[in-house]
Amino acid sequence: MHKLLGAALAALLVAMQGGIAPIAHAQDASKRWPQRSVRFILPFGAGSSTDIIARILGERLQTKWDKPVVVENRPGGDGILSITSFTSSADDHVFFFAPTSVYLVHPYTHATLPYDAARDLAPIVRLSKTVLVQAAPASLSANNLKEFIELARAIPGKMNYGQTPGFQEFVFDGFLREQGLSVSKIPYRDIVQASTDLAENRIQILGVAYQVVLPQLQAGRVKLLGISDRVRSELSPETPSVAEQGFPTLESVSMVGVYGQPSMSLELRKQIAADFLALVADPAIVSRMKAAGQGMDPAGPEAFAAAIAEQHAQVAGIATRLGITRK
Repeated sequence: MHKLLGAALAALLVAMQGGIAPIAHAQDASKRWPQRSVRFILPFGAGSSTDIIARILGERLQTKWDKPVVVENRPGGDGILSITSFTSSADDHVFFFAPTSVYLVHPYTHATLPYDAARDLAPIVRLSKTVLVQAAPASLSANNLKEFIELARAIPGKMNYGQTPGFQEFVFDGFLREQGLSVSKIPYRDIVQASTDLAENRIQILGVAYQVVLPQLQAGRVKLLGISDRVRSELSPETPSVAEQGFPTLESVSMVGVYGQPSMSLELRKQIAADFLALVADPAIVSRMKAAGQGMDPAGPEAFAAAIAEQHAQVAGIATRLGITRK
């Protein structure tokens, strides 16, 4: 009898031990995340504003998560190199850390793509927006967008423009078509050189991150015609937004955010987003991000996804006006 009871107890213990593992495995991954080091993959090189933000936040998150956070710079290939590096990892500890402007126009500029943004990039958190501006030489007679348009119409084909390649350039091309302006595009591999040319009046308008033209602005060699947003920026509160001036189609907001694998649950994405959002509520962090040319605009995964959908619709509308179809 005692042997039978002992055998039964042993069997019960085995069953209980066997049952513990499935229960643990059934727990949501968010309860156990992170389990190892975390990687942020960026489409820009070291020293870019996105890189600065990633390193500021990564340093804090490393302490919170008690796991290493590695920032991996993968510039080149029009951003596609970094995206494919992220998607091919298939790892919920690897994130794509980038502004939306990196990939928004890819379907219209590349015949084939190794990824699908809607399918492969799961929005986790919007952190900020790179403050983008339309700048002109200090010597230009136009002081706002309306005056620039009037000047361009008075001397068709005589003015030049430079724009950050990708989304902002796409938006500006749509603006020129909408206004019926003839302004020549000057392509740049190095957008900092464009800022120098703007100061020398070799180009008459430049759409670029505020931080890029700041040195020339402080030197009094360039001026701002507008903030490329629907609202003004704290970085230059005296400069009206493009929407405020009556040109909402010139809005080109570049939202900086973090994306995870499509296999990640919404619960896990919300948990990770909460960790980021807690950091960007810290005044010390905010100050450092603003110094990197960022306007604060935090949001969780659902609001971020909705904002991205709006930008995709904006790009599609511009493409229609320009007569451009998806490749």
